[in-house]
Amino acid sequence: SDSHTSHKSFSSRRAIAHFYIHKQTNKQKMATENIKLMGMGNPLLDISSDVPQEILDKYDVKLNNAILAEDKHLPLYQELVASYSPQYIAGGATQNSIRVAQWMLSGTAPKSTAFMGCVGKDEFGAQLEKCASEEDGVLVHYMKDDEAPTGTCAVLVKDGERSLIANLAAANNFKPSHLETQLAKDIYNAASVYYIAGFFLTVSVESLKIIADHAVEKNKTFCLNLSAPFIIDFFADQVATAMPYTDFVFANESEAETYAKKHDLGSDLKEVALKVAAMPKTNSNRPRTVVFTQGSESTIVACDGQVYEFAVDPLEKEKLVDTNGAGDAFVGGFLSVLIQGNESYEIEKAVKAGHWAAREIIQRSGCTFPKECAYKA
Repeated sequence: SDSHTSHKSFSSRRAIAHFYIHKQTNKQKMATENIKLMGMGNPLLDISSDVPQEILDKYDVKLNNAILAEDKHLPLYQELVASYSPQYIAGGATQNSIRVAQWMLSGTAPKSTAFMGCVGKDEFGAQLEKCASEEDGVLVHYMKDDEAPTGTCAVLVKDGERSLIANLAAANNFKPSHLETQLAKDIYNAASVYYIAGFFLTVSVESLKIIADHAVEKNKTFCLNLSAPFIIDFFADQVATAMPYTDFVFANESEAETYAKKHDLGSDLKEVALKVAAMPKTNSNRPRTVVFTQGSESTIVACDGQVYEFAVDPLEKEKLVDTNGAGDAFVGGFLSVLIQGNESYEIEKAVKAGHWAAREIIQRSGCTFPKECAYKA
């Protein structure tokens, strides 16, 4: 009889375990059923503190400058945490855009965005997840690296000016294997729009191709940002791999100029936009749209042989806090209109939402926003 009871308890334990596994998968499915927009990129935790001059001197950094961290800068991150009560802000270009898009959609479409990238198994990674998921409502599915720490960007602020020191660390270690996890598959199968910043081209082109191929096969929308002149100049092959997949290409004026120079497209950005829009395309079901922002100058959009310009409402100089995250915010606003489907997507509406989001973000420190989004389309 003993063996009978133990067998019975074993089978009921197995049934319970099975029920929990089933429940988990259902929970995951429920988490992803409203996902329309997926981003994949380099998640970085911005660690922003007001600091005295001696910290700038100690780490040999200058204001209004951005550098990649060297060994001598590494103790800085913990020092900020220990002594300068920093603000933690979820950062990284793609993740910023996804957070802004979700904020813009918070009233109409909560839980409709997701983000993937690689972090470390540490305090900063947990902080990043809390900020992006709990506070901003993005479904975050990070790959977690056992060795490397979470990528960070130290933001040292003195008298309103700032110095940036970025350390990619774990963000550099994203692998295509992460896209084989069940939650990743649920996310990218549910999404209809994909957004990846060019910064990710230095990390995993293979992962980008998996998502881009899926987009082509299912006739979904794939968007790429050129992100920085150094990406265009030094990762030209990776950019060339990604370009044919693009339904939307975003760039600012310096990236557009760099791309034009590299590919002999001339210097008139309207012409450049038209030429980029007409480049070979893997999915011929829809024309490519090219969007060039120019700071406070008008935004250029080219599509289907037409080119449009949209003026930016000027912002009074005293309201400008910093332009950090402005381009990311523009894309977030734009995508928040794009994912609502063909009925509500018009170029003008999307650009207007992008301009509004960027204007909000430049009046605050870093890529942050008030809890409530006051945007009215």
